[in-house]
Order: sequence, then structure tokens, then C-alpha cells
Amino acid sequence: MAASCSAVPSVPNSALQRGIVKMVLSGCAIIVRGQPRGGPPPERQINLSNIRTGNLARRALGGQPDAKDTPDEPWGFPAREFLRKKLIGKEVCFTVEYKTGQGREYGMVYLGKDATKENIAESLVAEGLASRRDGIRTNNPEQSRMAELEEQARIAKKGMWSDGSSSATIRDLKYTIENPRHFVDSMHQRPMNAIIEHVRDGSMVRALLLPDYYLVTVMLSGIKCPTFKRGADGLETPEPFAAEAKFFTESRLLQRDVQLILESCHNQNILGTILHPNGNITELLLKEGFARCVDWSIAVYTRGAENLRAAERYAKERKLRIWRDYVAPTANLDRKEKQFVAKVMQVLNADAIVVKLNSGDYKTVHLSSIRPPRLEGEGTQNKNRKLRPLYDIPYMFEAREFLRKKLIGKKVNVSVDYIRPASSATDSAPAFSERTCSTVTIGGINIAEALVSKGLATVIRYRQDDDQRSSCYDELLTAEARAIKNSKGLHSKKEVPIHRVADISGDTQKAKQFLPFLQRAGHSEAVVEYVFSGSRLKLYLPKETCLITFLLAGIECPRGARSLPGLIQEGEPFSKEAMLFSKELVLQREVEVEVESMDKAGNFIGWLHIEGVNLSVALVEQALSKVHFTAEHSNYYKPLMVAEEAAKQKKEKIWSQYEEAPVEDKVKVSEEKERTTSYKPVFVTEITDELHFYVQDMETGNRSGTQLEKLMETMRSEIVAHPPVEGLYTPRRGDYCIAKFIDGEWYRAHIEKVESSTKVHVFYIDYGNKETLPSTRLAALPPAFSTRILPAQATEYKFAFIQVPQDEEARADAVDSVVRDVQNTQCLLNVEHAGPCCPYVTLQFADSKGDVGLELVKEGLVMVEPRKEKQFQKVITEYLNAQEAAKSSRLNLWRYGDFRADDADEFGYSC
Repeated sequence: MAASCSAVPSVPNSALQRGIVKMVLSGCAIIVRGQPRGGPPPERQINLSNIRTGNLARRALGGQPDAKDTPDEPWGFPAREFLRKKLIGKEVCFTVEYKTGQGREYGMVYLGKDATKENIAESLVAEGLASRRDGIRTNNPEQSRMAELEEQARIAKKGMWSDGSSSATIRDLKYTIENPRHFVDSMHQRPMNAIIEHVRDGSMVRALLLPDYYLVTVMLSGIKCPTFKRGADGLETPEPFAAEAKFFTESRLLQRDVQLILESCHNQNILGTILHPNGNITELLLKEGFARCVDWSIAVYTRGAENLRAAERYAKERKLRIWRDYVAPTANLDRKEKQFVAKVMQVLNADAIVVKLNSGDYKTVHLSSIRPPRLEGEGTQNKNRKLRPLYDIPYMFEAREFLRKKLIGKKVNVSVDYIRPASSATDSAPAFSERTCSTVTIGGINIAEALVSKGLATVIRYRQDDDQRSSCYDELLTAEARAIKNSKGLHSKKEVPIHRVADISGDTQKAKQFLPFLQRAGHSEAVVEYVFSGSRLKLYLPKETCLITFLLAGIECPRGARSLPGLIQEGEPFSKEAMLFSKELVLQREVEVEVESMDKAGNFIGWLHIEGVNLSVALVEQALSKVHFTAEHSNYYKPLMVAEEAAKQKKEKIWSQYEEAPVEDKVKVSEEKERTTSYKPVFVTEITDELHFYVQDMETGNRSGTQLEKLMETMRSEIVAHPPVEGLYTPRRGDYCIAKFIDGEWYRAHIEKVESSTKVHVFYIDYGNKETLPSTRLAALPPAFSTRILPAQATEYKFAFIQVPQDEEARADAVDSVVRDVQNTQCLLNVEHAGPCCPYVTLQFADSKGDVGLELVKEGLVMVEPRKEKQFQKVITEYLNAQEAAKSSRLNLWRYGDFRADDADEFGYSC
């Protein structure tokens, strides 16, 4: 390339034009652009006059099979690099001296705003990177200066005038990579130095990798910008904002030195991230609304997918560029409706739960972007058998159980992601009502992500323009990929688990066969699967792998509404309240049941306990049930009657119309309101650390004690005759067994917890004490000595009218005093009132008739619990007087005075 060059002082300022260097094509050609005004700016190519540099390598055209790649000419690339580092992104001024017939413009370029700055052509010649074009005369000062600079470079042996070989300046360009995936993997995601040579669109570039000169096309991981679509006529049509996105990337990266992280290879396309000292172009494109996240490549983005989602969310909220018409999926929801805390009441499916809001309302919430297990293909189900999705769909039961154990009764954080509108039924899909799809977390754990990571659910794939998805969608995809890799759950190659669950609900014949097993089992573990009414439940017995209908014994619950042929029978008052109470307390919870009998329809009747609470007693306490006459012969008759009497006094719900005895019996009523004392002899067997105690009833002249002694003697004789095989018995929580105590004798026990084969927690049912034993000291309880033959002899009670200290040392002092005075002695016991777990009583010494609880108050070991009932005021006054005397004497709790006024919390007491 050759052209004439003028001296700097002779260039008139009016001939100067200004621009910013966008690109350096070679050592003597650049592209200059203007300032952007509402879109990409105009640009033009300027060729330097009067000088020549080596040409850069060119790749052969694909349509010409005989064409060959043209390599770099010596010193062509160093000249290009000299200009690139000096000019890219800089403001220059230039003059156009002449224009060829093909429209090519030649002129002089100056680095700066006027012609007094550095002349680029002279700088190239002075560095030995360009030469004057042959035939240029030196008959003017400008050409003379150019000749002088060339001669100086020649003498100094710079650049092309050096003595060494020029082959070192020729690049070994590699246009193709045989195995792109292997090439990417070999880089191990290390940052590589590179030069961006071309920008195809906002998210696709051509980069020159240094120092090996690989020329690769790279797509930015995790995003996609609007592109240019080529039509049938060969012309490219830009999508909205495609040109703006391309200019955004060009103005920041084109021919800049960057670091490139090659992250993956997808269908021979290399994915990567470009790092520039001024920022990450991927995140900038998203934040400015020039790009959107793409699911198929965001997983390989190494700088944190959450950063990309946050940048995209920023642009969406401000409706920038491609998001100008964006409407958020939850735009119509209030802030309180978008995020809230709720209590999980029921797990409907592997992707749906029912929660109770703070307002008391119930709401169904679906987990965003996941799909529960489902049957694949129509031939997998037996046409002659009714489908039971929970048990027949592979991994559905495991998914439901995972959610049930994690969530039921717990408070969770719900963040609504989108509302999926109702859909009508089609040939391939059933109708769906409107769904609230949310991200549900508990303790910082995303429940949907946990399900997917265990292979108990899959992630839904969306169209790229579908924005109705989980806010943690990338984490879900990562969790699924991890589950697939580890062959978890649905992705396992093993045989799918099969759940053979027998449903004997309403099957009288099967129920009759099953009844003796449940009766002999005593307490059986169960899960409440459904609540039909306050007292009618459906239970799953995991040990027996069956479903039964269970009716609560001892109570009469309001009957719910029923649908009869041609008639809808309305429910009795408070039937809905009773059902809701039972639902909240036991639905999908683990419970213990005692089966006593069954009715004509094959429904089992018995008692249900949850965490020490008898559901029948609880319903009566809440005035939602009455005691049925059949409870008279049960072990729970007394607590039922106490609960019913308390509910009657409150006159609520079913007792709201309750009237006390008529006027003529007024004297009798007042007598019933007085405190009743009916002390019975008991034998105290155990005092707990919480100051509860267990007793054996001796009221009927030692009859029960004699029975127990005979039973123990007979049982031990049988054990001596037929000793149990050590290690043969496998303990299970809730079972009754026999346990060898420290004295070497065997006693009846109830298994409360199994930690391991060496740590089994047992409760001695006839004495009230607890112990942790290895399974080798346990054996099966012979049927002849079960609780049906002789009920458990130890009954639990609490002291009435006193408060046990919360401070451990103070409580230990009180317990030691009671152990010393009454354990393993005969006392007198009077039941004062009912309690949530056991009755509250007063205890007297058998010989002196002194009140044990009152003695504790006198010694300053406990405090008085004030009660408002009229019948207790006399005894409460006696207790309070004793407490004042202990305070005056500064005994034990009161040695530092009355701490309750301002130090209760500090010392661990409640006033």
C-alpha cells in the first residue's frame, strides 16, 4: 500500500475529521466510528498513505477447494499489534487525501484531537514496522522526514531492518480444532489470554488464543443476545436490539486483551466466559437488557449462575430493552401474598402441600418447576386393578414420605414464583385448577431442590421465552444433574421399589382375621392418612403394611355431613370443627394406636395417642365430643370424665347450652363444687427428674400387687425353663418386651426408642423407671404375660398446687427430698384435677398424714402454683402461708430473697 504523505504543519485544521478507532485491520488500515446517537454509529475504513506493512494471514474461502490459506507476511502481525495497542478505543483525527475508484480512502491519522499529535504512519516507520512505498519521491518536507525516520530505523536495526530471521514474526494460525471437547477439557477452565478478533453478535465472538494462536468461535455461557437472521436472499435481518447488543459488545471487547475461560463444548460449539479488567461482559449484557439467560448453558457458567439471574432480574424490573414489555408473573400479588410464613398441614402429592396461614386460612401450594414421579406408558398398569398413585407409581410413596417427615407440622417460608392459570381438559391432559407455584424452604433448605437431588422428582423444561419458573431453577437443574450422575431414585438402574399395601378398610372378613394380631400387639405404630371426621380416620400401619379405618373409642363425636342417594344429610353442629381439630393434630403424623375391637362394617375401634396425647381425651377437652358410656370399662375413663366436666363448666361449643342441676338441688351443687378428698393407698415406685412420680394402686387390698407378684414369679419360672436366645429378638419402638434389670431379673417393659443394637431405651411399665439397654438384654414378651392379662401397674402423676423450679440444681434438691421421703414407701393419694399428660394429685405420708407437697413448700424447695377454682382456695391459702414462712426464713429457693419480681427470667423461673 502506498500513498503520499504531507508534513504536519501544512495540514489545515478544517480538513481534519474525528472518530474513535473501532478496529485495526492491518498495520496500515483501521476502522473509525462516530459517536452513537440512538443506535450503532456510522463507521469508515481509513488506509494510511505512503507506507507499506506486511499483510496478515487469510483463510481460504470455503467454496474454492483449490484455494489455500495465506500465511502472515513478515512483520505484518507485529505492525497490527502496534496499532491495536496504541489506537483501539482511542479518539483520533484524520484527513482523507484521496479516494480510489473502489471507494477506498487514504489519508493521515493522528492520535489525539488535532494534527499536532502523534502521526501514526511516522510512528510505524520509526519502529521499523512499516516502510515507505517504492517510488515515493522525497521532494517535500513530509517525505523527507519519512525517509529520515526510515533511515534511522534501518541504522538502529529496528523491526524489519533487524539482522535476525523474520520467521519469528509469522504466526502459526490454527483455524480448526479436531476435537473441541477434548481441547476445552484440557484447559481445565483456567483463564487464558486472548484477543477478540470479531464480534458475530452480542453473545458470540471470534477469539485468538495466546500464545498458541488458536482462532476459535466462542459463545458466552448462560446467555443469548438477539441475533441477525439470514434470509433466502442472503441479506441479514436483525432481531430487535440485535445491532445495539452487537455494538455494546464491540465497543467493550473488540480487539481488546481479555482473559477467556473455556467452560464447555456443546454440539461442537465452545462455551466460555470473557473477563475484562472493567467487568464481566456476560453480566453486563444481562443487566443492560441486551440478553436473556438460557437454561441449556447456564449450568456450565463458572462465575455463579445466581449472578446471571440477578442481573437479568435487574433488567426485567426496570423493563430495559428486550424486556420493555415484560410483566412479572407475580405482578398482581401484594407483597404479603408473594412471601409469607405458614405451617404445613398436609402433603397432597410429591409437588403439592396444604399450609395454614397466620390468618387461619388454608392454602394449597405447589412446588415450582418440578414434576412428581409418574407412570411411564399405558401398559404399566393392570387394567383390572384400580390405580392407587401413592403406592403404585414408582417412588411416589418415597417422595411423599420425604416431604411428610420433613414438613408436617413445621413452619416453612413460601415465596410465590408464579400463578399457573386454570386449564381445561384435553385428549392428553386432565383439567387443572389455578395453581400457586412457589419455592418452599425450611431451615434454609429448598424442599424442591432436596426432592430432585434424591431423585424423587424431575425438573420441568420450559420454552426459552417462558418466564413462569422457579426462582431457583438453576439450582434445580444442578441437583437433577447430580441425581442422574449418582443414579438416585428415578434415575436408578435398579428395580423400582414395590409397595404391596393391603387395604382392609370396610372388608369385614379381612378385618376379622386381622383383629387378633392388632389386639395382641398392644400399641402399634401408624400414620394417619386421612381424616373423615373428628373420630373416624384412615390409618397406614407400616409394620403390617396395611390400611385400616379406625374409630376413636370412648367418645361420641358430632356426625359430619353425608351424601345419601338423592339426599344430602347435613352435619351436626361442630362436626366441622371436630374434623379440623383432628386434622391439625394428627393428619399425616406418626401415632400409636391400641385396637380394642371392631364394628360390623369392619372398622377397628380403639385409642389413638400422639406425643403422649390421647386424641379422644383431647376432643372431649375441646368440647368437641362427649364421653360415650362404653368408656366406663377402659383405662381412660377417669381422664375422659375429668375432661368432660371441665368442658361443661366452660359452656363452650357442644356444651354451650349445658345447664347445671335444677334449682331445688342447689345445696347439692354447692357441695359438688367443694374440693373432694378421697385418698387411696398407693405404693410409690419411681420419682422422675421432672418431679413426676409413678405409683402402684393398693386400694383394693393389695389385690393388684399380689397379681403382679404371681405374674412375675410365673414369668421368671418360664424364662428359667425356656431361656431366650441372646440376640434373637429385634427391638422396635412401641413394642412390649421383657428386659433384664440390673438385679438380673426380668421385668415387663415398653420400648420407647431404638438408637442402635447397643442402645435401646425402655420403660418398665409396672414400676415407672427407665433404662438404656443393649438388645441382648431384651426378649419378646410371652403372650401369657401381656398387658391384656394384667394392665401396666405403674401410673404417672404430678404434684398439684406447686411449681417445680426450672433451675437444674434447685429442681434436683426438690427431687432428692421426695426420693428420700417417699420412694418405695406406701402413701395416700388424692386426684385434684386433670392435666394434659397425667392427673395432678396431693400425696400424704401414710403414717403422719402430712402433705408431701406442702412439706416441699415449707422447706422452700418449690413454689406455689396459684389456682382460681373456688374449691381449691382453702388449700391454696395454706400453701401460700407456708411459702411466706419459707421466704421469711430464707430457706433454699428464698435464701437470696424473693427473686420472682425482676430476676425470674435470669434464674430460670416463671412467676
